[in-house]
Amino acid sequence: MFDIEEELKKLPVKPGVYLMKDKYDNIIYVGKAIKLRNRVRQYFRKSTNHSNKIKKMVTMITSFEYIVTDSELEALILECNLIKKHRPKYNTLLKDDKAYPYIKVTINEKYPRIIYARELKKDKAKYFGPYTNARGAKETIEVITKIWKVRTCNRNLPKDIGKERPCLNYHIKQCLGPCQNYIKEEDYKMIISEIIEFLNGKYEKVINVLEERMNKAAVELDFERAAEVRDQLASVKSIAGKQKIINASMEDQDIIAFAKAHDEALVQVYFVRNGKLIGREHFHLNGVEELHRQQVMTEFVKQFYSGTPFIPKEIILQEEIDEANIINSWLSNKKGQKVYIKVPRKGEKHKLVELAANNAMLTFEQFGEKIRKEDSRTKGAVKEITEILNIEDEVKRLEAYDISNIHGFESVGSMVVFEEGKPKRSDYRKFRIKSVKGPDDYKSMEEVLTRRFTHALEEQKEMLLKKQDLNLGKFTRLPNLILMDGGKGQVNIALKVLDKLGLSIPICGMVKDDKHRTRGLYYNNIEYSINKSSEGFKLITRIQDEAHRFAIEYHRKLRSKNQIQSILDDIEGVGPKRRINLIKHFGSVEKIRNASVEDIEEVEGMNKKVAVNIYNFFNK
Repeated sequence: MFDIEEELKKLPVKPGVYLMKDKYDNIIYVGKAIKLRNRVRQYFRKSTNHSNKIKKMVTMITSFEYIVTDSELEALILECNLIKKHRPKYNTLLKDDKAYPYIKVTINEKYPRIIYARELKKDKAKYFGPYTNARGAKETIEVITKIWKVRTCNRNLPKDIGKERPCLNYHIKQCLGPCQNYIKEEDYKMIISEIIEFLNGKYEKVINVLEERMNKAAVELDFERAAEVRDQLASVKSIAGKQKIINASMEDQDIIAFAKAHDEALVQVYFVRNGKLIGREHFHLNGVEELHRQQVMTEFVKQFYSGTPFIPKEIILQEEIDEANIINSWLSNKKGQKVYIKVPRKGEKHKLVELAANNAMLTFEQFGEKIRKEDSRTKGAVKEITEILNIEDEVKRLEAYDISNIHGFESVGSMVVFEEGKPKRSDYRKFRIKSVKGPDDYKSMEEVLTRRFTHALEEQKEMLLKKQDLNLGKFTRLPNLILMDGGKGQVNIALKVLDKLGLSIPICGMVKDDKHRTRGLYYNNIEYSINKSSEGFKLITRIQDEAHRFAIEYHRKLRSKNQIQSILDDIEGVGPKRRINLIKHFGSVEKIRNASVEDIEEVEGMNKKVAVNIYNFFNK
């Protein structure tokens, strides 16, 4: 048993990170401190003037952990990584976790390639970006390969030179053929240096080179080549024209401003690379209602730059940030050179911040309603359900179960997971029923739930022995609410399984009417009706449909693998010959199911014993 008062006495007076946990062992808050003892104790002092959000969080804390670091800087880095990994409920969270695209020049290879990359690695290649959208990066690569005709293959050159015939790109004049040694290595590298100049934004130099080539081809009366270079020139000028020069110093900058209302903020970031505005992006922060503007900016900067590998030389902000010196040191260490954080009050940079702020407000007005509607149909819907059922504990994770079979043949179970009202498909699980013969949904469901939660307990035990994070396991994360596709019978099966395993999780049945449409919820021996126009009802319907779809999809997949097998093969005494005779006589399995023993006895090659077996299989 975790004794908070005793554990508070053991806290060291050192820098580090602390993790607050609820009764389900979920991490609900991550924070950092210069002195862990002083900071963590503050949460449990009644005299401390906490915000309403923190007061509510403290009531949920049943245990905490801490990690000691050598410095405040290390604590900051660890805090950012843990928030990104666990996304705790009571931290201010950056909703958009985008991975920006890069253009990668493999200068570590003898014959470099120009390729699309989703992450920046330490592999001695040269990276350009980040680009604000994948399309822009891919279009630029396409222009480069058309103009300079560099290779796009994965051949290991020069090792594989001459081993295979040149690819189609060479034959359609889109590759210079280094795989056949048709171009010298030094000439190829000269082309790569031109491409690097182009990617660095030095378009004038590239334009001059292309104009010289075009004019030379025209003088030599090679009009086909001149027309080709003319088109290349047009492509380069088009790309150059799309980028607006806003910084004569040709520096890399991020310009950040935001608009805030109620519990959410919309942050606008302008990306300036080599003095040119290459694009902008907006991000959402939630849980900001009780934060000052300075705190909002601080949280965004910490979370945004912990998730992107590229750090510009200058970060221009609308507001001052807390812990500016330590954040500056962190960003400079991450970049490998000095980073400057500035909050301009006048001049050109201030005008850019104002532009970003105005755009943030306009975007917020445009998307704010959309965000609120999405929250209403997801988190709001979950809250509505818990209020109807009178469940006091927070329900973050829902698991729903369904069984699919055709008269017991290839019975399967499905488990679908919804977190904060949204499907989490990476956690879906499917089960092929092993222990049940024939159409018995209750027994099948008992097997599915027993396997799922036994796996969880075994995995938790193993991970605790290895001192691993329980949230990383496949089955360790338990639901706050279980939804069964059915009423009282299915709920009782689930209660029986959990009781046997010593688990206590609320279980609710999704009841359907005679037309197989969602009617209400069965919980604690009471059936609750739900307003059919409410978001809660719509969410229940979505969950029920998803559990059914996932089970049917798996069942269909198994059936396609076993098309030759018939349900009739599961009946004692029915072999291939009798199966064929039964289908010939009745025409379908459905008609066999509705037949009497006497009807079945009329089938060619049938005896009374097997006829009784067939009848009992479908009717008991």
